[in-house]
Amino acid sequence: MGSIMREVVSGSDRPHILFLIDQLCQAGGAERALLQIIRLLPRSRFRCSLATFKINQLQPAFADIPCPVHLFPLRRTYGWSGLRAAVRLSSLIRSERVRLVHTFFETSDIWGGVVAKLSGCPWLISSRRDMGIFRSVKHRVAYRLVNPLFDSVLAVSEEVRRAAIHEGLPPSKVMTLHNGIEAEKLMRARPSDGCELRDRLRLAKFSQIITTIANIRPVKGLDVLIRAMAIVREKFPGACLVVAGEILEPEYMRELQELVGDLDLAERVKFLGGSENIFALLRASDVFCLLSRSEGFSNALIEAMACGLPCVATRVGGNGEAVADGVSGFLVPPDDPEAAAHRIWAVLRDPAKSRQMGQAGQLIVKNRFTAQAMIERLVDVYDHLLDSRRS
Repeated sequence: MGSIMREVVSGSDRPHILFLIDQLCQAGGAERALLQIIRLLPRSRFRCSLATFKINQLQPAFADIPCPVHLFPLRRTYGWSGLRAAVRLSSLIRSERVRLVHTFFETSDIWGGVVAKLSGCPWLISSRRDMGIFRSVKHRVAYRLVNPLFDSVLAVSEEVRRAAIHEGLPPSKVMTLHNGIEAEKLMRARPSDGCELRDRLRLAKFSQIITTIANIRPVKGLDVLIRAMAIVREKFPGACLVVAGEILEPEYMRELQELVGDLDLAERVKFLGGSENIFALLRASDVFCLLSRSEGFSNALIEAMACGLPCVATRVGGNGEAVADGVSGFLVPPDDPEAAAHRIWAVLRDPAKSRQMGQAGQLIVKNRFTAQAMIERLVDVYDHLLDSRRS
């Protein structure tokens, strides 16, 4: 069970860990992973706090965070706004005797990491959640300057780890920490939930349901998936595509809606928006498809595998670390709707093979991608650092 079963530490002797993330506005993969860590870290061992520069408290996922939450409004990292936020963050670290700061995203990594170290925090950890495709030139330069400050860097996949090492980080500092599924959440979703959801969303008339869970922005390749759906329809006229995800880029959403109209798919493509009932949706589906142009490691992909769905995903980022090509699903090139459509055909036309792939995916998740395994590995990382410099 790793160091998670260590002897209980009482009271103020518990090491204080501060999680610092740029914003909590949409419940994306990194935000969900962070909240999962806060909920599952053993409270008998660690004391946690969370700090952010922006939060949407109307978002249900952020309504009941089980630790103190500190908001430091930050319009710019320089000038009076940056100075005030830096003073407040430094005061929090010192007054609360924070032993370890764990950062998520660029501003928290670069600006927050420097403030943490200048405030005397003994340990600094960065989480790398993507392949760095959203970084500007100034971000890349800044990372090269601040990377030596990090005592450890946790990459969400082996591909992200390789990208971090290519950035100049020593391989010994960079470890892979995959996301994990909580079996308890999956068990709470009854098999009948999928049938009920089909009826509620008026999907019962469709014979095959293809589902994706992705916030709506170009990197998720939803335009490619819609084009693939137009090809799938040729052999499976009863198929329907369901897209669950928040609209992060309205202009892209308008482009998708125009594409749906141009391809005469208005009755066969359903945009659900953000959904809290993910497992019921997956249970209502026949195949899961993720055609991202870039991906760190997809929570949605392993959730679909945990629900027994065969998966068709692009061979980018950590997708190939989750999906065993030809065993639990298929990997296809990015920006290739025809390749994706042919693999979706292969799944839909052979229900027996589809069930075998779904079962193989469930076994992969059970053996490699559980929340318990993720937390045990994270606790080991924390313990290794905290034990090496007792103060």
